[in-house]
Amino acid sequence: MASTLRKITMAVLAPAMAIGATVGLASAPASAAVWSSCDQWGNTSLNGYTLYNNIWGSGAGSQCIWANSGTNWGVNANHPNTGGIKSYPNSKKVINKSITSLGSLSSSYNVSVPSSGAYNTSYDIWDTDYDYEIMLWVNKTGAVGPLGTSQGNVTLGGHTWTVYKGTNGANEVFSFVRTSNSSSGTVNILPILKWIKDTKGWFGNETIGDVQFGFEITSSSGGLGFAANNLTVSSS
Repeated sequence: MASTLRKITMAVLAPAMAIGATVGLASAPASAAVWSSCDQWGNTSLNGYTLYNNIWGSGAGSQCIWANSGTNWGVNANHPNTGGIKSYPNSKKVINKSITSLGSLSSSYNVSVPSSGAYNTSYDIWDTDYDYEIMLWVNKTGAVGPLGTSQGNVTLGGHTWTVYKGTNGANEVFSFVRTSNSSSGTVNILPILKWIKDTKGWFGNETIGDVQFGFEITSSSGGLGFAANNLTVSSS
């Protein structure tokens, strides 16, 4: 679900610087992390990726992020069992290419997430003007759902999705929710962008700015751990 506050936060921070084994109570990384932060807006850059703790929602609890690299990181979060998204800890890769100038844009993911709580694991893709948000949900648990109304199912980028179209008042949101949960895989993102542009005509030749991947957490009461074991974004 999109958020104007999160959008503004990302836009402000950017110039200054994307369901496997069950994880129970909050746990630390297996080895000493090269970076960690419990700050609300804690962020750093590692080998071409920018990491954000990004606790932006009202009523949030505590959350700490750790990283061994830009592609191997996680969070320990204890957010109350109340409605509304509390955070979107994520790693970001900057693309800054128009859709027609991209030869390829893809990502591989491998995650470990809890069997309880309420959250989704998702890509959050933005144009450079933050007019359009494309979310790709690869898994979800608990009482969570995308913004907008269903546009039916489509198979694109190696996955089958239910597509939702809506707006949060500040930007249009296109959410692709995988029809079954996945803990690892590869998403070919460019065909999804071309489908929105060419088949549906929902936007033009936008310049893609950020490809983010993370965990949109609504609740994780008692303390839960989320990990991106391996996350890579590639473009040409």
